[in-house]
Amino acid sequence: MHEPAYYRLWRSGELAQRARLARQALSSCALCGHACRVDRLRHERGRCRTGAVARVHAAVPHFGEEPPLVGTGGSGTLFFSRCNLACCFCQNYELSHLDAGEDCSPAELARLMLALQEAGCHNLNLVSPTHVLPMILEALVLAAADGLRLPLVYNTGGYDRLEALRLLDGVVDIYLPDMKFADAEVARRLCGAERYPQVNQAAVRQMHRQVGDLVLDVAGVARRGLLVRHLVMPGGLSGTAEVAQFLARQVSVQTWINVMDQYRPPSGVPLDPALCRRPTREEFAAAVAQVRAAGLHHILGV
Repeated sequence: MHEPAYYRLWRSGELAQRARLARQALSSCALCGHACRVDRLRHERGRCRTGAVARVHAAVPHFGEEPPLVGTGGSGTLFFSRCNLACCFCQNYELSHLDAGEDCSPAELARLMLALQEAGCHNLNLVSPTHVLPMILEALVLAAADGLRLPLVYNTGGYDRLEALRLLDGVVDIYLPDMKFADAEVARRLCGAERYPQVNQAAVRQMHRQVGDLVLDVAGVARRGLLVRHLVMPGGLSGTAEVAQFLARQVSVQTWINVMDQYRPPSGVPLDPALCRRPTREEFAAAVAQVRAAGLHHILGV
């Protein structure tokens, strides 16, 4: 099995040191763009409503992710409950806004990771990991000692601070960030995230610096690199042209991007009036054309 990025750091003891530093950071938490500065070690709660223990909703082989992640064995997906973002349109509202799931110690998380490897998954896919970064690193130390060798996918909403991402340098194999919005006011209104574009773009640049462009093996399965997700919203709210131009000009024209048409207004959730419909076929086609016009050509979802 191909050695994942974190294996070298585990052998040297550096992974355990990163885990200690990450846990210390919880005493004045600024892992994400909100930078709440609460003491999560003393049970204070910030925007993510999470203390010092990770909460997991599910750990399953997932066959609905991007093809380079799924292969034949699926992506070994760990869905973390709660979220550092509060998108009113979230399709996983039960996970992100509510408390669905069970608290897991690092040892329990490590067992879930190893079970996904045993199930034959191609990678370990951490969904909404930003607010539980310390617990993930602690679990990785234990799981690596017990034989975990799956590449690590960091599947994030993209509101990650550079200080947190630096703890992941040499740990993550594949970064899978959202680039949700290009307009700061839209992001503030719909996700409660101040300065989302600035934080998001800085994060994506750092992610690419760490792992580079996406690399596939001979079977077409991703081994390392950056893969961006961009959800097309109604009325051009996503700012697709600006996102694509940023990637082409400031990251790499070889960036892989999944242009997604899955947006549907979630039922039973109060929404901004602009979000009460799906994007039209014409809007989605226009978004894809904007991505191509920027010079990107590794486009999924079309």
